[in-house]
Amino acid sequence: MEAAASMAQTGCHREIVNLSGVSFSYDNQPILQDVNFRIMERDFVGLIGSNGAGKTTLLRMIVGLTRPHKGAVSLFGTPAARFKDWNLIGYVPQRSHFNPLFPATVKEVVLSGLYGRKKLFRRVTKEDVARCEDALRAMKIEELGNKRIGALSGGQQQRVFLARALINNPKLLILDEPLTGIDVETQQNFFQMIKHMHQRHNITFLMVSHDMDMVRSYLGEEPKGRSGKLSFYVRHSHDLEDCQGTDLLHSLRKEG
Repeated sequence: MEAAASMAQTGCHREIVNLSGVSFSYDNQPILQDVNFRIMERDFVGLIGSNGAGKTTLLRMIVGLTRPHKGAVSLFGTPAARFKDWNLIGYVPQRSHFNPLFPATVKEVVLSGLYGRKKLFRRVTKEDVARCEDALRAMKIEELGNKRIGALSGGQQQRVFLARALINNPKLLILDEPLTGIDVETQQNFFQMIKHMHQRHNITFLMVSHDMDMVRSYLGEEPKGRSGKLSFYVRHSHDLEDCQGTDLLHSLRKEG
């Protein structure tokens, strides 16, 4: 893939997301107006905004589920409308969008992360199963593989959804309110885990959160950018000498 090959040849200074004059309306009611922001490789971006500020709409644009009415979104240097390498992006949606009665096991949910937009009905290979097992071990939930996803606690479900997002070794990981609906201790443990991933691995984060204190504790007190009701907090990481990195799941499993 062109984007993947290009990523492998660069350091930690490549532009990952570019939002240029992005606007969007629902029923002629403006939600986003002239949003301009860039996310660079190895950034951790915290997106903060009040209800109705357009946070989830903006994420949906970045993952290709919605198109702006005005302006442009580009991913890894390619306009979103022409972008094909969706395996480079991992997405963890809000848990409120998940039906707890959905009849699937943890392994089935994690494996579904391998089913790209053009591979929905492909056969599961031995390599896919090994990849799934790696993801479960990396998130320390391998013993939950055969359990129904709806039977898990909120924190366990978030680890499953994160494993699903990581199974393709994405370069960009997008998390929409990952701390909502789980207890404070689990929130802290989950946030520590993704901070560690940011500090030690070649991965870029974009996270929506209502928890200002937790975001500021890692990303700083002042936003690096504002657009309407949205604020962008940013921290860059260069903790690895070689930003081109290794297999993320393999590294996480070894560290665990």
